[in-house]
Amino acid sequence: METSIFLDFLLPNAASWFYFSLLLTIALFFQFTRPLSIRNLDLLMLFALVPGFLLLQEAAQLAAEANALTGAGAARLKSRATHERTFGYGWLLAASLYWFMRMLLDMALIRRPLMNTNLNLYGLSWLGIALLICLTAVAVRRTPDQLEKGIVGKQPASIEHVQETATVVVHTAQRSQGTDAPPAAARFLAERGLAMVCHTAVIFGLVMIGWWHFGDLTTGVGTATLYTLLPFTAYNVGQVHHIWPTAFVVWAIFAYRRAAVSGWLLGIAAGTSVFPVLLFPVWFGFYSGRGASRFGLAFLTAAALSVGLTAMVLWIDAPAGWNLVSALHLSEWKPWKAPDPTTESIWTGAHWAYRVPVFVLFVGFLVSGVVWPARKNLSHLIALSAAVLIGVQFWHIDRGGQYVLWYLPFVLMVIFRPTLTAAEPPPVVPGSLLARWAGAAWRMVRPAREPQKPLAV
Repeated sequence: METSIFLDFLLPNAASWFYFSLLLTIALFFQFTRPLSIRNLDLLMLFALVPGFLLLQEAAQLAAEANALTGAGAARLKSRATHERTFGYGWLLAASLYWFMRMLLDMALIRRPLMNTNLNLYGLSWLGIALLICLTAVAVRRTPDQLEKGIVGKQPASIEHVQETATVVVHTAQRSQGTDAPPAAARFLAERGLAMVCHTAVIFGLVMIGWWHFGDLTTGVGTATLYTLLPFTAYNVGQVHHIWPTAFVVWAIFAYRRAAVSGWLLGIAAGTSVFPVLLFPVWFGFYSGRGASRFGLAFLTAAALSVGLTAMVLWIDAPAGWNLVSALHLSEWKPWKAPDPTTESIWTGAHWAYRVPVFVLFVGFLVSGVVWPARKNLSHLIALSAAVLIGVQFWHIDRGGQYVLWYLPFVLMVIFRPTLTAAEPPPVVPGSLLARWAGAAWRMVRPAREPQKPLAV
């Protein structure tokens, strides 16, 4: 079938997207009148992670070439691939350490003016929509073979079930239109479509947070535009298990004034993935004295329902010998366990005992985030959430450092946010709906009192 020359376009490779996005980011957001500002440094340091991704991509190509050869040439390529892989993960973790410290520093930055962009609202909106279309083209133009080779990490069973449901819907729609595509193609379209829906949810959430909580629609559109422009979004555009829980957490940030709604959203994210569970202590400390019980109850209910639904589906599909721990890939989160031979990270080849001190430091930071600062506002919540998700990268055994989409939206919020000292959850009003429900439940379960006899005169 002949195609028009106007449709014969090639998408930029990883390095070209890096240079293109860096130049465009400087043109759009760099404050040339204040070149030494922290925000300018933040914009440049966003790209400090990219060389690590490029090194890992080159290491994968070298390993594939080595597998096709034999003899001394194959050994030389394998050795080079191993060195570049180690250096790539080391680069990613070094850049992650910078952003971890930057999130902690943001806790001390109280007065922050709105970030001015070098393009107006309408121009940023047009560019953001155009980049979203380009990301969709990137997602669709990649082949199913590239999809299988480019998966970063393992999908939890809950997200796999959602993906399988979307695959059935796509396959049914194809049959109704008279096309009987192979199951692999239907699965490919379903996963890419689900990923783009999640990316769109994150983009729309960033716009709403900027408009509703930062008080400036241009700031929200600028944050969303930068999200679509950064290379990490394009590199992992089809990784559903990266962006699915992040979308729920972003909207939990938007609904922070409603503790129960935030608890439900964060609970769904935790029930379908693992890393949002680590955000619970920080969020519980954020709502301390201002709806913590309401948030905790909603979180536990949503997480239990999500995990219970996954367990029920697994039990129906595989009633003999099913293992929920293995299906959710919880073993990947145990630093005291020996890593699986198929995993890949900076810890490859190292004994598991070396990861335990890093994990202990992370737990200490997690505990301190509950009580410090004593009274948190929205800026503290965003910065601490980003710091927790960045801290995970240092001890996660399977490709730790590549999960940038877990925390990228929150880092962008930190860069763009204004002063948010007054952005706190509302105090709990006595006699609220939850209190009335709790009172009604107590009256139902408490023992009935015997009627007292009147006193004799």
